[in-house]
Amino acid sequence: MDPEIQNMREVVLVYLDRSGGLQKFVRDCKKYNDSKQSYAVYRFIISINPSDIAELDATLGNYILHNPLQAAQIFQSVCFIAIKTLSLIEQLQTEAQISVLLKPTHLPPLPSYVLSLSAYPFNYTSQRFYMSEGIVIAMGIVTKYTQGARFLCIEETCPFSEGRFRCIRVHCPGATESATVRTDFVCSLCSSPLQEDMKFRVLGDKQIVEMIDAKVLDALKGYSTDTSHFRIQTFTVFLRDELANKMTIGNHYRIIGIPACVQNGLQATACIEVNSVQLYKPNGPSFVSDNFKYLLSLTSGSCWRFTAVLANIFASQIVPPGTYNTLKLAILLSLVQTCEKENTDYLDLLIVTSDALVIDRLLNYSLCLLPRGIRHPPSSEIFPSVSKDKHGTGSASIQACSAVLAKGGICYIGDLCSYKKDKLELLQSVLESRATTVFIPGKKYGEEADQQVTISVQTNFWSFVDVDSSSKKHTQKENFLIGQMDMSLIPVNLVDDFGLLIYNEFPSCRLSSPLVHHILKKAINPEAMLYKVSQQFRTQDYEEFILFARNLHVELSSEAENLIQGYYLASRRVRRDSIHGSTLSASALKILISLSKAHAKLSLRQTVREEDALIAILLLESSLTLKHGTSALCVAPNPVFPFDLSDENSLQQRDIYLMQCHHQLLKFIAAYGPGIHISTNEE
Repeated sequence: MDPEIQNMREVVLVYLDRSGGLQKFVRDCKKYNDSKQSYAVYRFIISINPSDIAELDATLGNYILHNPLQAAQIFQSVCFIAIKTLSLIEQLQTEAQISVLLKPTHLPPLPSYVLSLSAYPFNYTSQRFYMSEGIVIAMGIVTKYTQGARFLCIEETCPFSEGRFRCIRVHCPGATESATVRTDFVCSLCSSPLQEDMKFRVLGDKQIVEMIDAKVLDALKGYSTDTSHFRIQTFTVFLRDELANKMTIGNHYRIIGIPACVQNGLQATACIEVNSVQLYKPNGPSFVSDNFKYLLSLTSGSCWRFTAVLANIFASQIVPPGTYNTLKLAILLSLVQTCEKENTDYLDLLIVTSDALVIDRLLNYSLCLLPRGIRHPPSSEIFPSVSKDKHGTGSASIQACSAVLAKGGICYIGDLCSYKKDKLELLQSVLESRATTVFIPGKKYGEEADQQVTISVQTNFWSFVDVDSSSKKHTQKENFLIGQMDMSLIPVNLVDDFGLLIYNEFPSCRLSSPLVHHILKKAINPEAMLYKVSQQFRTQDYEEFILFARNLHVELSSEAENLIQGYYLASRRVRRDSIHGSTLSASALKILISLSKAHAKLSLRQTVREEDALIAILLLESSLTLKHGTSALCVAPNPVFPFDLSDENSLQQRDIYLMQCHHQLLKFIAAYGPGIHISTNEE
């Protein structure tokens, strides 16, 4: 025996003993032995820390990293000797029956161990470990594959025709089913055909997943300052046995595996046989820019000024400062209220406008402030769909979509009037449940029974309705309530399911001139910085600010909770009719809480105050007025920004106005809230 191989076997035994792998191996053997059943293949998973092994023996460490299939054979022989020496599995006969899967905990942080599908060339010929990462964009259903099988020679006089485990076929990374089980294998002794002993076939679970480089998110944004060009393609990932169903469609993962090339007829597909899967969670910035810190200190005397200035100067590259303030504040609130956690607070926006071009540019720009801001292309599906697996298995494959790819971010779906009735009904269902169900007919995809797969949709939706274009498609109704808009083109329940409805009419004659000048100057010189605030608060600064703010954990104060609850109960009593009951939907309370938390985050606070709740109530009341008409609270058409913010004096006037709104709100709650008592501050 080669002395180097013998030395590596000894190191393997020492490592297994020190790392606790030997104890786990003994436990696994006990499970096989207790079953009293003979298997063609006994499968063992061994966790490997490359750093620890390299410290014990550099040769073995290098062998594992660069020749994992041969290294697995060394572990296989050590395991066989241990089983025979300690009599761990009585049924085991030959070393070939042992299948060892090495699972490295990590790989060296060097470029040579990273496999990128957007880089050229793609080295799939060297069967060694690589680390790669990407987003899951398609997932097949779990099917069966052959882990191992026993074959017998059909020649009765041949020793290999006896019932011993001499001819064993075991699955190797990247191999197809035909490489493990087929009918043209011949005996190595007498060259007679081999026949499979079906009683000893070992089956395992297999799942085919399509992943794509995370750079695809940049290509799916509606607007980007990145002018670099790159090539992106999907790559196939095989999840087997314990790794099946370990991935979720739309999530970002880091994987360690062995690349291979799978032949399917005339088509060759690059794939990765995965050994380990880890959910990728990028760390958000732990700071905001100095300019934002200085602005926060300047406005610290009021709980409303900081967010007012933020909204006033936001997106100065797209629209002049001071225009579209209510919409820009709503956008910022929706941006910071994004998170990949389930059961989180969502904030969807539906904008009614007569200037779709400017609104579209503003929303496109805002998408790019998040890692996952997706502009839905009209040619694709918003929600997951099912198609046949392209690898020739005939099984079903669930394809991702804009809403799933925007997980933890924003999905901008454009003009709502451009979608047909069935799409709007599906959107309404998703907004209500934050999940969608994919139906898989078993007969069509080779399964015995039909299946239903439920996929969570964790994203905020943005959309708009163009008043000018929609008015041409239908006859407007008459007899509206005061403040109510004609939304008859969109289903009423769908409008209610959007968190905020914002009417953004074209700026008045006094404000239209700056907007026109801005558009003309940008058309002449797109890269020009037209305003000083654009240099002080860059797009990158807003990106860092939003990523920092959305990761803040905020809690409702008792005062804010009482104010929200009082307004909600009073509004349910006021907004009702004799036929349908209360016109205030049950989701309004969630929307209020989400708006309040978002305003606290945007203010860089971790406690929701009454001032945050007041802004939330004014925004929601304005939205309800557009949907159902004005109520006894009777807020102004633009309650959060009643006048221009040009200097500190205008900010002071706004504070006084909001304090008056707060006092008016308390009176409203006292008059219409059933048994609600909120202490008032007479000052």
